[in-house]
Amino acid sequence: MNARLSHINLFPVKSCAPLTPDQAHVEWRGLRGDRRWMIVDVEGRFLTARKHPRLVLIRAQAEGANLRLNAPQMPELDLQPATGDAELKVTVWRDEVSGRAARESADAWISRYLGFPARLVYMDEQTERAVDAKYARPGDTVSFADGFPVLLIAQASLDLLNSKLASALPMLRFRPNLVVSGTDAHAEDGWRSIRIGKIQFDVVKPCIRCVLTTVDPASGQFDAAGEPLRTLLGYRRTANGVAFGQNLIPRGTGTIALGDAVEVIA
Repeated sequence: MNARLSHINLFPVKSCAPLTPDQAHVEWRGLRGDRRWMIVDVEGRFLTARKHPRLVLIRAQAEGANLRLNAPQMPELDLQPATGDAELKVTVWRDEVSGRAARESADAWISRYLGFPARLVYMDEQTERAVDAKYARPGDTVSFADGFPVLLIAQASLDLLNSKLASALPMLRFRPNLVVSGTDAHAEDGWRSIRIGKIQFDVVKPCIRCVLTTVDPASGQFDAAGEPLRTLLGYRRTANGVAFGQNLIPRGTGTIALGDAVEVIA
């Protein structure tokens, strides 16, 4: 196997559009800058494109607490810094964590775009959100991602899916952080530990897919045919749901880059 890292996605704001850098710094909670911002309702509950598909059209650039946002029919918002001193208690699934409140102008921008009151929050370095202990070691942490620091998918897995579809879909439907080329389809399902460049990762849990995969990242609309879930149900169904890709936990920190070798340790 001559597996290589072929694509990197960083999602500065949860459920919004990605950046696609040539390299990324791996931190304990995931890739640096990945899903450190999140949109919540006025009660602090997280909002995603599962119910608000137009979120995928928001393009964000972030460096620490500095943030720039763009979206269709919206003026650019550039805040340096984008946060104040206030803290909010916010929820991501069953987790309640602290987030630093964005400035009022950021909340107003998000609310105008969505058409209802919403807020933007930032996870700073002091915030600790634990990974599910069933799959993690004590001390493993995660950002505002759904549950795990990093999501990986083999390019061949998407290629197999696309061979079964009337129209090919982009990898972005699945929102992985890392894409690996040079493997068989779903080879990632058999991995337990890998090394990308010099950084080791535990491969801990299949990613169970939801309606978010049916949101077109180019239009911000749901797929009328219910794809790819409809096709995936035919060959990727498990007891827990449709599995596609693997969740990873870093076991080191440092930089990874496109072209890095991917070594299967176990």
